[in-house]
Amino acid sequence: MRIGVGLPNAVRGLGGEALVEWARRAERRGFSSLVTTGRVSYPNYDSLVALAAAAAVTRRIELLTSILIAPSHAAVHLAKQAASIDQVSGGRLTLGFGVGARPEDFSLVGMDFATRGRRFDEDLALMHRAWAGEDLALEQPVCPPPVRAGRIPIVFGGLPDFAIPRILRWGTGYTISGLPAELLAPVVAPVREAWTSGGKPGSLRVIGTDYYSLGDDATERSRAWLRDYYAYMPDHLDTLVEGAARSPTEVRERVQSFERAGFDDLVFDPSVPDIKQVDRLADALAL
Repeated sequence: MRIGVGLPNAVRGLGGEALVEWARRAERRGFSSLVTTGRVSYPNYDSLVALAAAAAVTRRIELLTSILIAPSHAAVHLAKQAASIDQVSGGRLTLGFGVGARPEDFSLVGMDFATRGRRFDEDLALMHRAWAGEDLALEQPVCPPPVRAGRIPIVFGGLPDFAIPRILRWGTGYTISGLPAELLAPVVAPVREAWTSGGKPGSLRVIGTDYYSLGDDATERSRAWLRDYYAYMPDHLDTLVEGAARSPTEVRERVQSFERAGFDDLVFDPSVPDIKQVDRLADALAL
């Protein structure tokens, strides 16, 4: 199983230089992917801007948005930004897309929350046309071409009933988080079954994510940030706050549980912005 690490672009207190150094350190310590999370209604670094910065200082590590709320973006502009990062990084970008659950992420950019699902499907078709080099304006393409045969890999999040049709048409994988691996496995099962029965080539890529903080000096700051970030989910807040892995033993146990559940990737998302968290995680995993 591949092990990625989150870029703490949404964690309060991260300086711009620290964000860039985090990307360098993650690649140097051997993580397979560098992952951002995105939202409009929070003082986070923009996911695509953060990954563009990471692309400039790395050479190997995969760059992944998990999750980018795609329907809160203008489709052609999003396609252009993604294709630009894909070219700059030498084809290392994978897009993790979701529809979003916070109305304020849409109202702040003047987009309708209620129609986001229908618009998302229309946008996906338009983005793929842009990546394929179709003439969308003035009889010419609008994007630099993606490195890999005119498309960028997409993994989708969300409930299986909504994610499966998008995965079968446009996707390469499924991403899910928020629960222990043994509880996530039954959610993933119908997605895998649909992939196989749909005659898709190869295997479905399944990515899990889990929060972590390592060291006694990080625990209370981790809890404080998770409470702040997930304040809109009061019914699940305690579970999210206390569910982070907070010791090397717990980190290794999470890896084993996600492996047993058949996940292909596990991303450890930091909940404090200190650069030493990269090294502590790598040490815990013997990377």
